[in-house]
Amino acid sequence: MSALATTLQDYRKDARSLAEKAYKRLVKKITKLELMPGEPVVEKTLIEELEIGRTPVREALQRLAAEGLVAHIPNRGMFVTEVNATSAQHIYEFRSLIEGQAARLAAVRATDKEIRELTSLHLALVEATEADDINRYVDCDREFYSAFSRAAQNIYLGEVIPRLFNLHLRLWFMISERVGGWHDIARAHEEMTKDVVDAISRRNPEEAELAIKIYVHRRHKDIRAFL
Repeated sequence: MSALATTLQDYRKDARSLAEKAYKRLVKKITKLELMPGEPVVEKTLIEELEIGRTPVREALQRLAAEGLVAHIPNRGMFVTEVNATSAQHIYEFRSLIEGQAARLAAVRATDKEIRELTSLHLALVEATEADDINRYVDCDREFYSAFSRAAQNIYLGEVIPRLFNLHLRLWFMISERVGGWHDIARAHEEMTKDVVDAISRRNPEEAELAIKIYVHRRHKDIRAFL
């Protein structure tokens, strides 16, 4: 490989790294409600805050727009998407369908190694709650959903479920804010992950799907109470 080709390769790698940094920082700000629904997302402010160039910030915003966390309004700019009863209903309906089917497939297709990984991640969620570590909890939960989607062994579910995670994570933080803390809903979530992993371990697709659907229905009921 020539020196020029190596330099170009390094440049592209650095650009992707900066875009990923901007994306992760924005995801955290939006899902944890540091940027509230309807709030403008100002490029110049992000560039100064993250100390990176315009291009990676724009790439991150395009990715967030594809996920439904921000939207461009003509002649006004980029804004965090609003949350209302209809949008929440659509998210939870989609979760119930997609995650329920993924649970059924995982109960049939998951390897023993994948089941052990799910079990380990469930225990990590419990430990994060006991340690009162919300950042660790979110990281573990993101890993759990990624592992869960892989265990279904369907490439399209494997792409959709991790992308859906940020949408329902924002709703999760909205619920926790209204109920005065995250620990109780975290424990309810851990009950679900335990039931799902147990059902997958026993190769019971019906129970795996039911555990997901009951949990999603309860979270939808929680958020309907204040939207």
